[in-house]
Amino acid sequence: MERIDREDLKKIQLERLKKTVERCYHNVPFYKERLDSVGMTPEKFTSLDDLKEIPFTTKADIRDHYPYGLFAAPMKEIVRLHASSGTTGKPTVVGYTRNDLNMWAEAMARLLVAAGLTDEDIVQVSFGYGLFTGAFGLHYGIENVGATVVPTSSGNTEKQIMLMKDFGTTALVGTPSYAIHMAEVAEQMGIKKEDLKLRLGFFGAEASTEEMRAELEKRWGILATENYGMSELVGPGVAGECIYKKGMHINEELFIPEIIDPATGEVLPYGEKGEVVVTTICKEGIPLLRYRTKDITYIIDEPCECGRTTLRFHKMQGRSDDMLIIKGVNVFPSQIESAITGTSGISPHYQLIVTKEGYFDALEVVLELVDGSLLNNYKELVALERSIKHKIRTVVGIDVKIKLVNPNTIERSQGKAKRVVDLRNQ
Repeated sequence: MERIDREDLKKIQLERLKKTVERCYHNVPFYKERLDSVGMTPEKFTSLDDLKEIPFTTKADIRDHYPYGLFAAPMKEIVRLHASSGTTGKPTVVGYTRNDLNMWAEAMARLLVAAGLTDEDIVQVSFGYGLFTGAFGLHYGIENVGATVVPTSSGNTEKQIMLMKDFGTTALVGTPSYAIHMAEVAEQMGIKKEDLKLRLGFFGAEASTEEMRAELEKRWGILATENYGMSELVGPGVAGECIYKKGMHINEELFIPEIIDPATGEVLPYGEKGEVVVTTICKEGIPLLRYRTKDITYIIDEPCECGRTTLRFHKMQGRSDDMLIIKGVNVFPSQIESAITGTSGISPHYQLIVTKEGYFDALEVVLELVDGSLLNNYKELVALERSIKHKIRTVVGIDVKIKLVNPNTIERSQGKAKRVVDLRNQ
């Protein structure tokens, strides 16, 4: 399936899309109303081009039908529930049939193998176990490959490092920010990367930059790859990088990807950057038609060195709802990360503080020093601030405030790092 002829793949996609539309139409009142409103009943679907006639589904639609209103299977067929990790309002709830769980494990296993995993690896899963889909998605994918799972979850970092050494862990799963924190703790414990058997890192759940990847590979001595997904679609398993790290291969016989202009909804051609929209074509519990993810990237359709014929997502550029407008300029947190990561004397941890100054939004970038004694050296401190301001101005085109603080001042996250602190309405 990963090397399938593109025309054969389209036939499979159309057949599965028709079944999914039919399932949604007859089992989910929300979708029946939506499809009827545009005159797209199931029998009218004759090509993949008809997909663009379907209205988009949004996170708000799932929340508005909380908890089970978009389920397309009766609860007696739902064998597991997960929910989004959102911190405000009602979570987005998703349900899985037994077939959904089997599909999920297969999708994730495929991506893990593409990134170098074998049945001889010992994999430490440092995602938090719970309603969040990340840990379970990787867990069952790893078992499907035949590798050994160490389900440490997140937190208790010193013990995690001890187990990593004692168990001979060869692969690490987690968020990039927590993996950096683990590396810092290992250094404090006197454990060097040469003392460990780590060779692979599978990271996701938050956007990161190539500079962050380089930092992870340097600190741990690993090949670091990214995978992509979200609870609404299945969890991790939608797409992932192979060992060549030239885009995330999409499991296209399970998910149909589109890129749209987030302002107009127009479908964009391959290579143009926009918002990711995904249609699930194998899910039974809660299939979604044209789900707007808010993630920003573009699709790569050139052949990959690995031989897989699937389309690829370029690394996620950020989220449309994470974008900040500072002095009239669009700014993504990932751009700041790209500018500051690897700067001598600065740790990879940062926060963006957004405030209001008169009629305009203002941005302050809080950065941790590696050596806190620098705060007592005014000349060097000013020189470092100027250097960082110049780097950020070069990347985003505006001047921002810089605040340098002592090591370990910024709170460490055991899950998704909180990069933006918005104080505009306070």
